[in-house]
Amino acid sequence: MSTLQKEENQVSPSAAWKFLIPSLIGALLFLVPVRFNGEITIGVGILASSIQTAFGDWIPAFILVLLGLSAVISLAAAVTKPEFVQRSPFLNSLFVTNVFGLIVRVVGFVIGLMAYYEIGPLAISSRDTGGVVLYDLAPVLLTWFLFAGILLPLLVEFGLMEFIGTLLNKVMRPVFTLPGRSSIDCMASWMGAAPVGVLVTMKQYDEGYYTKREAAVIATTFSVASVAFSLVVANVIGIGDLFFPFYVAVSAASIVAAIIMPRIPPLSRKPDTYYEPVGKKIDDTVPEGVSLFSWGFQEAKKKASRVEGPKQLAAKGIHTVLDIWLGLIPLVMTLGTLALMIATYTPLFDLISYPLIPVLTLFGLPEASTAAPTILVGFADMFLPAVLGSGIESELTRFVIAGISLTQLIYMSEIGILILRSNIPVKFYELVLIFILRTIITLPIIILFAHLFV
Repeated sequence: MSTLQKEENQVSPSAAWKFLIPSLIGALLFLVPVRFNGEITIGVGILASSIQTAFGDWIPAFILVLLGLSAVISLAAAVTKPEFVQRSPFLNSLFVTNVFGLIVRVVGFVIGLMAYYEIGPLAISSRDTGGVVLYDLAPVLLTWFLFAGILLPLLVEFGLMEFIGTLLNKVMRPVFTLPGRSSIDCMASWMGAAPVGVLVTMKQYDEGYYTKREAAVIATTFSVASVAFSLVVANVIGIGDLFFPFYVAVSAASIVAAIIMPRIPPLSRKPDTYYEPVGKKIDDTVPEGVSLFSWGFQEAKKKASRVEGPKQLAAKGIHTVLDIWLGLIPLVMTLGTLALMIATYTPLFDLISYPLIPVLTLFGLPEASTAAPTILVGFADMFLPAVLGSGIESELTRFVIAGISLTQLIYMSEIGILILRSNIPVKFYELVLIFILRTIITLPIIILFAHLFV
């Protein structure tokens, strides 16, 4: 009996449909681009946008309530240790945190109050700092992760990752040093939103499907900006009419960075070991004499046949959503506001950008002294370079600023915080280094395309 026949005997006859139907729905929701209200997005994005449209005026208040619940119950859990929290693994995992986490939740609530009621120091409560996080960033996280968290099992639990991973492994391994299943993470962020791609990576790492190195590489290299967000950035900075060559430049630079970054420190030094509490849960070896399609289909059916029941999947999805709402949003509120305060009210980015001015001048960019700070301010938030660079007269320079802001990927107001809060072993100083390296790698490529098309 062949290896494939032995494997087939281990799955039920209904496993094929159990794989195909949920995975098809998951692919349609997360990976298939659709046009909605004049923008390119995905099914989950339509659901999130609908919630934002229907309840947009109420969402900031709801976020403030979440921040309050997170701070008050976490503080009570730390000080009085109520029995109902201590005895419940569900509540314990949501509200029991370390000292840093507790401080962040309390500070996040205070910042939320100041931004909502526009009280306190302007540097915190301003619409350019705390207001941006409360009214612009947090609602996106709230709505996207509401649906992404609940519906993500359709994408990762029913065998689609195993099927696609087997088919693309021979391409992804030699080119990007990654397993084929990582292409799903990239597609989820490319078609939807970068945080969704990081969420997929986090879940796959926590469940033993990525090594420490693979998870770190995917989260910092494959969480590309979506097509929709890229279009927004292009329009804000005033190069909407050049969107096609602009996105080609961004894609080319991102691919080059994705090939180089895994092969140099700090990412190359990450160990190829799995998350210790779960260990390795994957074997991507294809038996001799078996086609990639057949083996991928078989592995997908095996995964689908072992999937948990609807109640367990729903409980995991709800826990994921609440964990992000009660844990991540306070962190974004605190650190995101801090990053924006530094970018808006201090000369830090002006000072550290001085070495960039002669480089940009050498590459023939007009208004180099004005452009230099906008290139580095992207570390605080990906949207800031487009806002600050929109006043620059040179279209060539604006093209470069917008392009580099999308290829740097590491911005602390959202992606950086999400990675730091996860179990993926990437430290803050490593994020800084990765941001700098991505800038060095992609800047010449973006400038080359700018000179060709502008």
